[in-house]
Amino acid sequence: MNIFALTRALIDIDSTTGKEREIGDFLFRYLEDLVEASGGAVEKMPVEGDRFNVFAAWGEPAVVLSTHIDTVPPFFPSSEDDEFIRGRGACDTKGGIAAMIQAARELLEEGVRGFGLLFMVGEETDSLGAQVANRQPKGARYMINGEPTENRLALGSKGYLYIRLEAEGRAAHSAYPELGESAIDRLLDVLARLRALPLPTDPVLGETTLNVGTLAGGRAANMVADLAGAEVTVRTVGPAGDLKRRISEAVHAVPGVRIAEIRDTPAVQFGSLPGFATTIVKYTTDVPRLGAWGEPFLLGPGSIHVAHTPEERVAKQALLDAARHYRDMVRQLRDR
Repeated sequence: MNIFALTRALIDIDSTTGKEREIGDFLFRYLEDLVEASGGAVEKMPVEGDRFNVFAAWGEPAVVLSTHIDTVPPFFPSSEDDEFIRGRGACDTKGGIAAMIQAARELLEEGVRGFGLLFMVGEETDSLGAQVANRQPKGARYMINGEPTENRLALGSKGYLYIRLEAEGRAAHSAYPELGESAIDRLLDVLARLRALPLPTDPVLGETTLNVGTLAGGRAANMVADLAGAEVTVRTVGPAGDLKRRISEAVHAVPGVRIAEIRDTPAVQFGSLPGFATTIVKYTTDVPRLGAWGEPFLLGPGSIHVAHTPEERVAKQALLDAARHYRDMVRQLRDR
């Protein structure tokens, strides 16, 4: 398949997180043909249940091209016109997978060895595939991770702090609110405190931002709510230890509210290379979970602004450019 046909074939496999087996089998078979023709090796790296990462290498891999094979819901199939390929995962990151495979094919035709491909499950939720891969490094000095950066090298990506809050109160008839204690009121008090916290900035990554993503509670309009909950995400720009402490203090200042779950993915700053345009991205990636795979770089086709939306697409020219960028990056890094 050419790069456009491969992108569409990958999009047309539903690989919503947790359902990656079919696309994993497809990539394994596809890469089997490539390694048989070029003297490489490909393997399935078990992750959980029937889920697995796919790793291929040609010689000892000094450089590894990596990205994820899962997508967010809902699945919708591919379509194309003269300019774009559309569909779930078009830019996040099935177009990137196709570009990496195209780059690998072109490098092999030139006789280049000493690189690999790593395709992982689970990035859109808990980066489980990356966590498992990090326990099985292959000796690479450099890793080029693929996410939609509009084909610019990202100099940094923000971290991700997830907080789930639960509040308890005492139910009562709404005509007699003094007989109850509203879990919703308590939760709103905490959220107001969190929104008022001063947040760190970084000269490279910019401002920390906080978002209340979900808010739910109560049982009926004519009852004082005895339960409520919220999910809050913070896009961090550096170590989050002090911020987590201040968040915890704000929550514990209000009785009846607790932190039910907290997860932290750190911010990352990346390397740059001569001749590449650069950018900063506000999202997080698998990279913080892949420290054993070498110095990280981040680049991929498409825009994050259409990822996770019904308008997800990638420009055909961007796919061709990404393959060329990946090829050039492997050459530069391999010879360092």
